[in-house]
Amino acid sequence: MTTPAGPPAPGPRISEAVHRRRWVILGVLMLSLLIVVLDNSILNVAIKTISTPAPTGLGATQSELEWAINAYTLVFAGLLFTAGILGDRLGRKKVLLGGLAVFGLGSALAAFAGSPVELILFRAVMGLGAAFVMPATLAVLMNVFEREEQPKAIGIWAGGVGLAIAIGPITGGILLDHFWWGSVFLINVPIVVVALVLMTVLVPDSRDPKPGRIDPVGVLLSVAGLVLLVYGIIKGGQLGDFADPQVLATIGAGLAVLVGFVLFEKHSHHPSVDVTYFRDKTFAGAMSVIALVFFALMGVTFFSVFYTQSVRGYSPLQTGLLMLPLAAAQLIFAPRARLAVDRFGNRATTTAAMLLIAATLAAFATFEADSPIWVLEVVFFLMGTGMAHIMTPASVVIMQALPREKAGSASALSNTFRQVGGALGIAVLGSVLSAVYRSDIEDKLGALPADVRHTAGESIEATLGVAAKLGPRGEALVGPANDAFLHAMHITALCGAGVAVLGALVVALCLPGRPAAPQEGEDEAKLVPADH
Repeated sequence: MTTPAGPPAPGPRISEAVHRRRWVILGVLMLSLLIVVLDNSILNVAIKTISTPAPTGLGATQSELEWAINAYTLVFAGLLFTAGILGDRLGRKKVLLGGLAVFGLGSALAAFAGSPVELILFRAVMGLGAAFVMPATLAVLMNVFEREEQPKAIGIWAGGVGLAIAIGPITGGILLDHFWWGSVFLINVPIVVVALVLMTVLVPDSRDPKPGRIDPVGVLLSVAGLVLLVYGIIKGGQLGDFADPQVLATIGAGLAVLVGFVLFEKHSHHPSVDVTYFRDKTFAGAMSVIALVFFALMGVTFFSVFYTQSVRGYSPLQTGLLMLPLAAAQLIFAPRARLAVDRFGNRATTTAAMLLIAATLAAFATFEADSPIWVLEVVFFLMGTGMAHIMTPASVVIMQALPREKAGSASALSNTFRQVGGALGIAVLGSVLSAVYRSDIEDKLGALPADVRHTAGESIEATLGVAAKLGPRGEALVGPANDAFLHAMHITALCGAGVAVLGALVVALCLPGRPAAPQEGEDEAKLVPADH
């Protein structure tokens, strides 16, 4: 057996009993991963329904919808470090079981939420459970597969994300066609029960023999900083004015707290995040590209649902089916991405993939209300292809950069950057969408009563909702609302494409080329040579 990267891992090699059932264990881990990813992909097709007034939905505003998504991702991201350390200390299986139980409880509560505020609160509970599920699945994987099989296993694990993205919107569409909006959360409960039973029977426990200490100050600083930053960004989009003193003060306070978090972690004897990991250019580059790709993609997913449902008139189920190429491409290519890395190297593979994603995001800037729908399908497939060739290589680099006993910490870092990137993508790109839309539609709302004018300008759904209540008089607002949304979508898509180009630059500068075959007797711990 080869030696893991970093300090030698203590303890015996993987037992024969665990080795024999490793692929079955991977299947159980992917079921746990499925519900965490499934939840967000289901919610993507449900946001329009939830934004409609009761009894069909909750009448959530666009900013409330952003918070319903980000309450989950912020709690998830803020607690991942602690969850990874607790898993390393208490045992990954115990943490996984506890996280699944909390996630299932949060899902049941969210299904019966009576207001947008309740939905946001229960989504935060779901994020608490998910924070303990996601890093533990990858940490267990690293402890049941030998090093030479880890890239293949991680590729299949990443393909599970594609499967969840495929199943989510379709499942959500079917549920919304037959049941109330809360069914998209209630569906998680039976999956949680099955996963708990299988995990109890099949998955072995593992832990770090020298775990880190819990860092409550670091956890509080990271959560407070992220919440302030995202709140300020969303508030700026809601007001349509990022220069508002309240917005600037909140964003500034968030950035200041996050800087304080980094400084505190740097000098702490038991940090949540060991910032010395980021001295490795390859590790830092892989982390950055994961954050940037999810920043761009989560923002696009947010506005593409309104494009297909509000502008194009597709149902939630049809929208789910339209997103199938995005998921299918990930499912097809994620397990095979290692073949491209073996042939062309990490740098060439991931740079090309980021440029492909930039091109697909820019393509959204060309879509109009009557654009051929097959073009959207091609764009989604190419986007999924690019994502598959980024997530798998980057995840392998990150997970193999640290010793096996630190798998929980490595997984927590990877998932934190992904969740923070996604949360900021929804907040920033969602706020750009909201601000540009309000700017374009405001002069068309002059005939509306003053008390509804501000609300009607928040989003296309808000405008169309007011137009529907006005009857024939409101029909004149439909065309301008569609035009304003398309213009806002074009600007937002170009912003996302710019972020993807930045990601391609980071990859080209930081990630290594083709890995060299190790010489006999040489430490094969590193996935890539140190000199790159």
